[in-house]
Order: sequence, then C-alpha cells, then structure tokens
Amino acid sequence: MSTQVNIAEAKARLSELVSRAVRGEEITLARSGTAMARIVALEEPPRRELGRHPELAVDRALLLAPMDEDELAEWE
Repeated sequence: MSTQVNIAEAKARLSELVSRAVRGEEITLARSGTAMARIVALEEPPRRELGRHPELAVDRALLLAPMDEDELAEWE
C-alpha cells in the first residue's frame, strides 16, 4: 500500500509516517503533487540489546547485584 503526502505536511507528521512505514506502508513524499522521495522500512530493523556494544558493555551480575550499605546510604 502506498500513500502520497505533501512534504510540508510530512514535516509535521514525520514520526507517524515512519511508524506507518515500519508497519509495511510505503509513504511517497511529494512537492506540488510531484513525487520526490519515499519513506520505507529497513529490511531488518536494528535490534537494541543491553550490553551488546563493546564500548557500552554491562556486567549483568554487577548490574543486578544488591547494593551494599554504603551505596544504599548514598541514595538516602
């Protein structure tokens, strides 16, 4: 399914149009009724997983470990 949207209107509704594209709809952007570009979903959207980026890796055991008394005191 394809929908044509004026570029000026698309600016105000970009988030909605991207969501529709992710669900499989093809959005055509037009200027003065002439198609200029398309918004389509990536074939495989990127997956976000905790600890998968080497620079942002998290020690899950440390993350889930209970706080000691000193750490708890800092939060009070």
